[in-house]
Amino acid sequence: MENLDVMVLRTLRDWRLAGRRALLTTVVRTWGSSPRPVGSIMALAEDGAVVGSVSGGCIEDDLIARYSRLHGATEPMPAGGAPALVKYGITADEAHRFGLPCGGTLELLLEYDPEPSSLGALVASLEQGRLMQRTVSLPDGRVMLAEASSPAALSVDDSRLTNTFGPEYRMLLIGAGQLAEYLATMAKFSGFAVTLCDPRVEYRSAWAVPGVTVTTEMPDDAVIAFRPDRRSCVVALTHDPKLDDLALLEALATDAFYVGAIGSRRNAEARRERMVEHFDQTAESLARLRGPIGIYIGSKTPPEIAVSVMAEILAVKNAVALPRESGVANAKSLQEELG
Repeated sequence: MENLDVMVLRTLRDWRLAGRRALLTTVVRTWGSSPRPVGSIMALAEDGAVVGSVSGGCIEDDLIARYSRLHGATEPMPAGGAPALVKYGITADEAHRFGLPCGGTLELLLEYDPEPSSLGALVASLEQGRLMQRTVSLPDGRVMLAEASSPAALSVDDSRLTNTFGPEYRMLLIGAGQLAEYLATMAKFSGFAVTLCDPRVEYRSAWAVPGVTVTTEMPDDAVIAFRPDRRSCVVALTHDPKLDDLALLEALATDAFYVGAIGSRRNAEARRERMVEHFDQTAESLARLRGPIGIYIGSKTPPEIAVSVMAEILAVKNAVALPRESGVANAKSLQEELG
């Protein structure tokens, strides 16, 4: 599955190019608990078609009922012009009606009939791997696009809203095989673009996951070509130091948010010792290297191991601090201590 924001914007662009009326909805503010974070977007066409989400579903249903012909619109969709700010969940009754958590309130910006040319320029930039800033003038709905230098949270004041859209998250897997197939599948439906590197034809020939870019380069060269950034992760799965080690070292020199390798505690320690002895690494330079990778869930099979690894990657991506005991190495060591 591709990046959800890109999917929403591309679909909205296509609707508008086809002459369909539509609105773009953005979560602008939240108070208390909310189903979707600030910056989430959803597109709604006049016939009731929806892509994306701003809640668990009830708010989407209300917007469809208010603005689409499918349900007999109670409020005709305005034609372009100034966007509108609406709040849901202001009272306890409304929060209950719209399925918001206790105390939850969210504010939405509704943009009517966004310009297809501007949407097309934004989608094209995102597809080219650019980080883009989209600014909406609240008095008149005018949109300005600019390339951004770094990710930023949505910002809004009385005159404008600025939302940053980044290219999709990317994953580079070193080594084909059953575990890589499960991990690639999970990464794809989590919104990652996946690249697989394996120079070994006997492993690569059995690869069966569609939609994954496959390269036959040596892994360290593949990392260089991949150009990991802050929205990238690199995962080594071959168990072969000749393939994994140099790739990991290249990845550690980048801004990749996650760099790790599969293997036992003994293998992970041996890898670190090799890197210190033969590649002039230090404990500090290897601090970002994860291994054994994954969250400890007692996994034994490839699909369960993939769940464990993907959970850890998503936690790091989302800046969630995991308890020390959740790591595979620490959890196993604790189990041994407890007998």
